[in-house]
Amino acid sequence: MTAVSMDAIQMPRPAGRPVTFENTVGLFTPAQGVITRAAVLFISPWGLEELCVHKAWRELADSLADAGMASLRYDHPGTGDALDLSEPSGLEPFTTTALAAARCLRDLTGLERLVVVTQGFGSLSVPDLLKANAPSLRFAGVALLAPVTSGRRYLRELSLWAKVVDEGLGLPPGSGGPGTSIAGLVMEDSVAAAVRSADPKAFKPAGSTRFFIAERPQSDADGALAVQLQTEGADVTRVVFDGYSDLVSNPTIAETPVAVFKALTSWILGLDASELEKGAGPGAPSSGVLDGGSFIECPMRFGAGDRLFGVLCTPADAIPVGTALLLGTGYDRQSGWARSTVETARMLAASGIASFRFDAAGIADSPPVPEGDRQVLYSPGQISDVRAALDRIEAIGLPNPVFVGRCSGAYLAFKAALADPRCRGVIAINILTFAWDPRDDVDQMIRYNPRSLDDYKRRALRMETAYRLISGKIDVPRAAGNILKIVARRVSRTAAPVLGSLSVEARLRNGVHRAFRQLRERHVPVSLVYSEGDIGLARLTQHFGRDGQLLARYPNVSRILLANADHNVTPPKARRELREHIRDTILAIVSGTCKAS
Repeated sequence: MTAVSMDAIQMPRPAGRPVTFENTVGLFTPAQGVITRAAVLFISPWGLEELCVHKAWRELADSLADAGMASLRYDHPGTGDALDLSEPSGLEPFTTTALAAARCLRDLTGLERLVVVTQGFGSLSVPDLLKANAPSLRFAGVALLAPVTSGRRYLRELSLWAKVVDEGLGLPPGSGGPGTSIAGLVMEDSVAAAVRSADPKAFKPAGSTRFFIAERPQSDADGALAVQLQTEGADVTRVVFDGYSDLVSNPTIAETPVAVFKALTSWILGLDASELEKGAGPGAPSSGVLDGGSFIECPMRFGAGDRLFGVLCTPADAIPVGTALLLGTGYDRQSGWARSTVETARMLAASGIASFRFDAAGIADSPPVPEGDRQVLYSPGQISDVRAALDRIEAIGLPNPVFVGRCSGAYLAFKAALADPRCRGVIAINILTFAWDPRDDVDQMIRYNPRSLDDYKRRALRMETAYRLISGKIDVPRAAGNILKIVARRVSRTAAPVLGSLSVEARLRNGVHRAFRQLRERHVPVSLVYSEGDIGLARLTQHFGRDGQLLARYPNVSRILLANADHNVTPPKARRELREHIRDTILAIVSGTCKAS
């Protein structure tokens, strides 16, 4: 037998080390090596933009660590894994949290001079941060990526962006939430008012402050801000933010702006040596917990080499009766689209149900597996991540794990339930398919998101659809291609009885029914939840008949429809109904009243 050198085995990179402060969660990425060359504080954008950049910033943090630079990224108050704002008061809580993050990073590294990297909304905290004059806290440089140059303009752009998102989801304008909102994420009124009155151009930094500005293509305002800072005597490095639109358009297909990040890294390394101290750092404190009153949340790393990141949410004053394993969707971070997973976890805790939400490898805050699949969605490799999460909650002693997921997360829940007998139940929301069709391409599927034929019919009757068709805003060839594909599938299903086992349709259907029989024999309850008109209903029909009549063979399976909901379940009312269904289903499973025979 040939011995294998440990050097030849590529070990997984650990996830960021979680820390808690000021009612939020931060992830600290230490420098690789003995010496820490710099400490970088990330201040994130807000809303859908934050969801889009999250994975890219983890990649940047890992890249900085390889170059000898430690970093800390964290969630703004009321966003991501942070606790909600208890007393909203404009932008003050955001500045307070940024200062607390800076102190935390200083304590973690032993460095007093920090570099700040911001994008979008995050840039609004910079003036107050630099003027704070906190003891033993100084800033060597500030990077402004696509900064907010006018609060009013930012809110107008956010409103237009929200309309585009609603249209893309097939929702009427404003469905995502009241007031200032986008994709189900709502900006509190006092925060929006403070943003509206913000004028970053009035900021006059000290002449010694060094800036890096990534200017959006065709944005005169970004360039004007750079010129103004130079006029004030600041040292400003300017680059074009190539790839900005590809980064912030959609979290599922967001592309990392490699060239900009390389330029940013070089700029940080190029800061005067006298401006950047060197120190090994005292090491990080324990992660701590967040106390939400009715719930306690503990961020943690788990899996081999601490390769995965997740958040455990438990009832504050009760022993859990069951546990929801909340599986992520697409490339969204584990807090969920419209922060829905956080909302669900905390509501479940108030009902005596624990939960564990986490990022699978290669998604958001969990680094990829070395030599793993490039496209991790719908990959069998994700089942090992579910097993690692099950091992963790089993070690803690949490009972009765029920798998919950939407879209690709629902597919993972279904497949993991088949693979691991510890599963007590499955709640699959808008599951696209139960068995991957070899005729489908994952990359194309997630990029262009085909709709059901009924949805295309409804859209065809809308006046605004006619306007968009005339104005050239609809990709007619792609829409036609999707419709033809749906029709071809229907023809294929019709021909399947003649072709028998030779047809792809028949082989897929037989495999799906074998899987459902396995869960029936193990008495595993399965709740199928669909938004009305969801594309997944077409696949359900493909395997179980037009009205799902063949589901009658499986008494452990139930099905419900969500009215006025999109595939992502964005509208607040639909999200609330879904949370309640998840809670009631888990309580029924653990009490034995849910049908499972």
